[in-house]
Amino acid sequence: MENPSGQREMLSQLRIDRSSGAPVPSPRRRWMLPAVIAGVVVVGAVIAWLVAGGEPAPVVKVVAARSMAAASASGGTSVLDASGYVTARRQATVSSKITGKVSEVLIEEGQRVEEGQVLARLDDTEARAAHRLQAAEFAQSQSQLAEIRALLANAERELERQKRTAAQRLTSASELDAAATQVATLQARLASAQSAVQVAQEAVRVAEVQVQNTIVRAPFSGVVTVKAAQPGEMISPVSAGGGFTRTGIGTIVDMDSLEVEVDVNESFINRVQPGQPVQILLNAYPDWNIPGNVIAIIPAADRAKATVRVRIALGVKDARIVPDMGARVAFLNESTPTEPQAPAAAGVVVPNEAVSGSSGAPVVFVYDEDKAEQRNVRLGQQLGGQRQVLDGVRDGERVVVSPPPGLKDGDRIALAQ
Repeated sequence: MENPSGQREMLSQLRIDRSSGAPVPSPRRRWMLPAVIAGVVVVGAVIAWLVAGGEPAPVVKVVAARSMAAASASGGTSVLDASGYVTARRQATVSSKITGKVSEVLIEEGQRVEEGQVLARLDDTEARAAHRLQAAEFAQSQSQLAEIRALLANAERELERQKRTAAQRLTSASELDAAATQVATLQARLASAQSAVQVAQEAVRVAEVQVQNTIVRAPFSGVVTVKAAQPGEMISPVSAGGGFTRTGIGTIVDMDSLEVEVDVNESFINRVQPGQPVQILLNAYPDWNIPGNVIAIIPAADRAKATVRVRIALGVKDARIVPDMGARVAFLNESTPTEPQAPAAAGVVVPNEAVSGSSGAPVVFVYDEDKAEQRNVRLGQQLGGQRQVLDGVRDGERVVVSPPPGLKDGDRIALAQ
């Protein structure tokens, strides 16, 4: 049997002695320590994020390095580089000949259209009503002409009878004169009626033209690049000034007329000649070398920019080439056919702007999985706006053009769109 007094002693030992004045932790203090620990963790995460590259990566432009053999494949080395844009020599904003309300639009951006194809229709209610009125007036004038012709035929027969009876002295001279006068009068009316028929016929043709003017057709074959009107809007061939009237249905570009226009510094225009071969690199496709040649040098200089415009023909037709694309053109030396071809030079070529670093220690940054990889390079000869790199960069690798100041090996970078 258990001792009750012993149990009471054990329970008394488990009691908390509050008489000694020992502090009892409050609920508020019990929650402070976890909060401090969580704050330290957050601050540490932010610091780690910043150290690991939390700042936005600089946006750079890259260009693929090309082998010397590819650079000289077009017949020579570059003597001059220039920048410009793809332009269309044949494009038009198509509008209607008259002012009216658009009832139907049959085009969309990117659609291929043929010459004469219907692009849109205007409300032709009034034009068709005017055409019906002119057609009715034309029919009326034809009826009047037929009536006069019948009267004239009868008057001519009466005149013949009067002449026969006058020859037999069976009628008076006045009756003969009256018959002749009637014939002359009807002949004059016939001429007037014939003119009236011609006028009415021309009026019908004019009304037909007005009906056709409500139909907007493609002036040439091309691709629709802009759709500028919707059904219900007003359209006019001239600006109304109020901003509520459209001046065009859409814009059509003849993709077969694309070419490149570049601005060449007037100090170097002596290096450019009509027919000179060129190599074209589009900003959108830096690995695509497009052959071309100089069409013409525009005989006018820009005083403000000290440049001269040069037209460049594209050697290929491709759906990837569209107007207003940025392009870089390398003007090449024409090789002499009688001279033996020299062996291909070693190394690759990169833009001058891709080479940086202090004097005697040139470097090039190569784009590698969102990071900049610094390469020490050995340079060769100067080729216009490009530089030969003998060692350090391989053919096809993408080099950073005009690297931002402070860029280091391993820094994160982003490609320009």
